[in-house]
Amino acid sequence: DLVSSAFVFPQESQTAHVKVTVKLEQPLNNFTVCLRSFTDLTRPYSLFSYATKKQSNEILLFKPKPGQYELTVGDQLLLFTVPTSLGESEHVCVSWESSTGIVRFWFNGKPWPRKGLQKGYTVGVPASILLGQDQDSFGGGFDAQQSFVGEISSVYMWDTGISTSEVGTAMYDSPNQTPIFGWRNFPYEIVGDVYLKP
Repeated sequence: DLVSSAFVFPQESQTAHVKVTVKLEQPLNNFTVCLRSFTDLTRPYSLFSYATKKQSNEILLFKPKPGQYELTVGDQLLLFTVPTSLGESEHVCVSWESSTGIVRFWFNGKPWPRKGLQKGYTVGVPASILLGQDQDSFGGGFDAQQSFVGEISSVYMWDTGISTSEVGTAMYDSPNQTPIFGWRNFPYEIVGDVYLKP
């Protein structure tokens, strides 16, 4: 149970990341990912990277610059424009459904206009799921210039969509819906210079 803790990534690095050690048995036709990040980086960086052997950008939550989030599903991407905040943590959730391709995005608990991509696509398994680096190959191919520096916490992933009220409960680490993995039962391995701190 990592509630009231955060992973701290102290410096730019080509190696440091957190590996989510969960075994996904089934391909995903729906998913939701939520997390909180706290950083003063202005260069591009990766928050959440889900790669398969076939596709290194199966799911990627990436921040190209302040005020923008990028979601990639199966190597196709969408941009969401958000307010630029300095010195505050940002909570984001993103969900995708294959049947319609509809993507929902929440910033600090507030829903953004829906968009769509990759209708009919299936997110593959087995997966390499990492925090803090962008995978250009399965479990590797990192670029220090895209590494995360700062704090990441309250990471959740579901194999379903979730509602705005559920996003609110995830923000405070008390979701009602059982995630594939979440901050209260988080399976992880730290690689390189990352620290779990209260």
